[in-house]
Amino acid sequence: MQILKNGKEEIAYLLAKAIEKYKLDTGQEIIQNTNRKNYEVLAILLSDISNKLPTHWKEFGTEPYPEDHNKKPQEYPYRKYDITGGQIKDALNGIVAHPRPFLVDACYIYLFGVGRKAFEKNPIDKNLLSKPSEEIKEQEASVENKKNSYEPEILSNKNKQDNKLIIGWSLALILCLISIILSINLISSKKDWQNIRTDMNILPYQPTKFEIDSLEGVWLCYTGSPQARISDPSRYHKIVPNLVSIQYKNGYFTFDRYGASFNHIGYMQFESPGIVSVYSHIKNNTNKTESPRHSLLNLYTSNKYLAAISTSWNFDIGDKNKIIGIREIYIKQGKGGNITEVMNEIENASCNCKVIRWQQTDNKVKTFYLKNGLLDSLRLTDLKPLIDENSILQNIPEDNLIIGRDSIKLF
Repeated sequence: MQILKNGKEEIAYLLAKAIEKYKLDTGQEIIQNTNRKNYEVLAILLSDISNKLPTHWKEFGTEPYPEDHNKKPQEYPYRKYDITGGQIKDALNGIVAHPRPFLVDACYIYLFGVGRKAFEKNPIDKNLLSKPSEEIKEQEASVENKKNSYEPEILSNKNKQDNKLIIGWSLALILCLISIILSINLISSKKDWQNIRTDMNILPYQPTKFEIDSLEGVWLCYTGSPQARISDPSRYHKIVPNLVSIQYKNGYFTFDRYGASFNHIGYMQFESPGIVSVYSHIKNNTNKTESPRHSLLNLYTSNKYLAAISTSWNFDIGDKNKIIGIREIYIKQGKGGNITEVMNEIENASCNCKVIRWQQTDNKVKTFYLKNGLLDSLRLTDLKPLIDENSILQNIPEDNLIIGRDSIKLF
């Protein structure tokens, strides 16, 4: 039996073929860039196949798949074998070394009508076969022979000294030209940077030591954005806490923001005394900007909490992902120490949330449990009117995106 490719090489080829087939079948083109939303139509199609595997694995010719024991009816993307647009994007870009078996089998079934195991018995696409080791050795030997076939020319003793002198002057001239070019480029780059800094208002104000100390540190940030997540029928008065770790860095600040579902990274800069701009996007494996959000924060306020006005998203699925305006509340916890995200521990499963540990400078450890919760259960009662549904501004007004107490019975 011939051996199939595996890992990221196999899944990248399968997904590329699946995108071609989808275009031929539907006439719709899938734009291949870093936006995971572009791949959701294919992800939903493949998910309809993968969720049949527990009951049709024999028919498809795959390994057995256990059934989903959750008896409640679920919709995409909450079924056990659902595939997301982000998974397809990452696998297509070759950054997934071990793709999920049901994603691989779904691709084979969509393209060839059978799963990977059955396809391996009769591989009709030779591009999916691994090259035999003998062929690889022959190719390597061929490359090595080509390298050895080129021999450098040997200077004769008669012209050796003259050639050395010519080479020395040539190298000196080349180095001189390189120095001139580098100097011109350096001057030009410095001028360009000054223009960019002025045009884009980068670092317009140098914060004082007091302002740096005031902003740097560990903060809790509360937001009511889940209240605008239309796929959640019980979203009324939902909030989510985030943990934000801010570090000063040569005129500006960088930060990591840990949320219940995903993390953000970004930077902050003082625009003027006490006024801070906050820029962030989702932390991903591609270093591409995904779901950017912008906020404005005033440090000089008599209020008990710091309130930021933010242009953000409700982080819903597909077309339901809306741009919204929200108020976010920042509460400082302290400074220094190390932040650690707890992964694959019993504590994660027991709370069904994201667990963050903060080891403080005095070696005390404070643990944060981040999950979507009800605003009415928040002990800080004076925060409720600041982040309830009335604090959310829609980009385009739409009925039932923001719901009130009287509307709960409709959902």
